[in-house]
Order: sequence, then C-alpha cells, then structure tokens
Amino acid sequence: MTIEKGESTTSIASKLHESKVITSALLFRFLAWIEGKADKFKSGQYVFNTGMHYGEVFSILEGGPNYEARLTIPEGLTVWQTAERVEQAVGIPAEEFYGATCSGDYQVPFIPSENSDNLEGFLFPKTYDVQVGASAHQVVELLLRQFDLELAGLDWSKAEALGVTPYQVIIVASLIEREAVLNDERSLVAAVIYNRLNIDMLLQIDATVQYALPEWKETLTYEDLETTSPFNTYLNKGLPPAPICSPGLKSIEAALDPAGIDYIYYVATGDGSHFFTADYDKFLEVKNQVQSQ
Repeated sequence: MTIEKGESTTSIASKLHESKVITSALLFRFLAWIEGKADKFKSGQYVFNTGMHYGEVFSILEGGPNYEARLTIPEGLTVWQTAERVEQAVGIPAEEFYGATCSGDYQVPFIPSENSDNLEGFLFPKTYDVQVGASAHQVVELLLRQFDLELAGLDWSKAEALGVTPYQVIIVASLIEREAVLNDERSLVAAVIYNRLNIDMLLQIDATVQYALPEWKETLTYEDLETTSPFNTYLNKGLPPAPICSPGLKSIEAALDPAGIDYIYYVATGDGSHFFTADYDKFLEVKNQVQSQ
C-alpha cells in the first residue's frame, strides 16, 4: 500500500479499511486524532497484514515504509517451485523456505494430521508485498492467511455432497489446475475426475506422473507411466494422497462445483483446449487425429 506525501488521515483510513487491515476507518481516524498521530505518519510503500490492531498500524506508519519486495506466485506451482520464487524475489534461501513449510508448525484447516508437514496446495498463488526482514516462517504464514481469506466465502458443504473431504477438494483442484488451461473447461475437467471416481476408474492424469518423477519431463514415456508412486494415477485408483500444486481460486471453485455432464474422457487438442466425451471410441478417434498432426 502506498501512502502519499501529505495524504489525509481520512484517505489513509479508507485504504486500510478497503484492504481489510482494519475493521473501521472511523475508529482509526478517531484514535489517530485522540492520540495525536495524524501528523506523524510517513509517506512511502507499506506492507500490512489483515486484521491488525490499530496500535500496530500506527507504529508501522510512524516507523516509515516497510516494503521490501513484491513476490508473485503463479497458479500451479509446487511448494519447492514456490520456494525458488521466494528466493528470487525476497532473498530467503529456497531450502530455508521449504524447510519452514515442512515444520508442521501451522494450524491449517482441512489438512489431516498425517499430512501436517505438507503444505502442498495451500500456499495461495497471488502477488504479495513482503515486509522488510520477514522470515521464512512469516512468509509461509502470509500465504496461508491469504488461502483462508480467499476461500472463506465458498460453500464447503458441497464437498460432502460430492463424496469427498474439503482436503480432497483441494487435491482435485490441484489436478484441475495442472490439466486445464481455459477457465471455462475447469468444471468439465472436474466432472471427468468425479465421474471416474464414482465408477472406480483410474484417473490416469499425466500431471500426477509428472509430480511423481524426480524432474519435469516435456513428454512422458510409457516407462514413466509405470513409475511406482502413490501419486501415479495410472497405477493407483482414487485421488493422490495430497495435492500436486497450489491451485488458484477458479480451480477450487470448479472442484466444488463440477459441470453436470457424463464425460469420462478428455484429450488436449493442441491449442490449449480439450475435447470431452463419454464415448471411448470417439475419444480414441480424436486422440489419434491430434497425435497425427
């Protein structure tokens, strides 16, 4: 957030309230007036957390700009890839950040106890302003708070109706994130996943094999599809044991609200879109056409 030179307390209060840093712009202005803070605020770029105490906000504004770096995390990154982004943008070593994610020190809704040291899927993809001197632990908490904030308005009762837990919804969303390019296809991919689960059919999602491999491969081989891993959905029925990346909000929404269709097959057509069908023979026909191009 940027505070301009000479900016009024009213304007600053409005910015803080709109960003959900404080709960009341009116109370902020009143306290600033009572405590004689208004003329002590310094201009510059700041980083605040949501739901801060007024005294904390006053101290930051009096102390001066605390902005250090802008961290952008795209959708679909793994925890390790996120760690590399943090190192590039903030300077915290990737190994240190990754270690912080594995500490099990965080209270994260949905994550079962056996996966408490695995934050895969929960480091919310977004652009963040990181405070000066932030530790790896603090950056992890920043991303987790954003996850809670973004998902607060979703109807999680839909998970039970779909026959999955909220944690499994995030797993499904991570598969959608890696499979779908177009937003209007996310609910279709979700439908295919749930339809296959409902008929006890292998998901056979390439992205899960990619996750299981020690390094990314542009093209999977038949040998790759035989990789022994609980994440390999060509060998194991059901969902992987954990998410395979951090999904964006669109993919999570799709995982909670799949399209009402009977498709169980899809194939990439080469332009970012997919062909969907419930007919295996038609699926093979289109797949062969795509591969022959």
